[in-house]
Amino acid sequence: MVELDSLPTTRDAYDAVATRYAQNFTDTLRDRPLERALLAAFAESVRAGGDGEVADLGCGPGHITAHLRQLGLRAFGVDASPAMIGLAREANPELRFEVGSMAALDIADGSLGGVLSRSSIIHIPPQDLPTVIAEFARVLAPGGHLLISCFATDDVAIPTQSFDHSVVTAYRWSPDRLAELLRDVGVSEIARVLCEPQPTYKRQFRELQLLAAKN
Repeated sequence: MVELDSLPTTRDAYDAVATRYAQNFTDTLRDRPLERALLAAFAESVRAGGDGEVADLGCGPGHITAHLRQLGLRAFGVDASPAMIGLAREANPELRFEVGSMAALDIADGSLGGVLSRSSIIHIPPQDLPTVIAEFARVLAPGGHLLISCFATDDVAIPTQSFDHSVVTAYRWSPDRLAELLRDVGVSEIARVLCEPQPTYKRQFRELQLLAAKN
């Protein structure tokens, strides 16, 4: 595994909270109908494009990987945290989960029909995000689809903003900056959705969902 300088800190921090994280977040889709709809649209796009395998990158305890499988995708999960992967395998023994780095995936070039990055780029430092985005593009087949979710900056003109996260330092991203990084590696934006935070949410940040496809 090729490691970003930030990876050991992030990995160790998530190893330490893996069990609590799984208990608190494995049912997060239940009260998010829009996010379920976006995942369904992503799944339909992948199937229409040839129904290739889908990698859930930064899969955590595997609940979203399992949801993708329920949507009919041949999904597997990758996460840097061995503790998270252990929980994912325990909860979903029928699915494939691997320990890996988003900056150096053990996946062949152009082999995937889809990549899901659900809040997994939030801990990537700004200087390293182009490397990770390029890796997403490398493993996607032409026509393959990518769905990225993350917190958005307050002003789209601000490329990134750091914020205190309960686990480890995290970052918000400008939707325009993220789309630019994708264009640089041959991945074109299809749609973006910016969701305003609900009053009950812990973090009062807008959430970005960006759907794109490899040229």
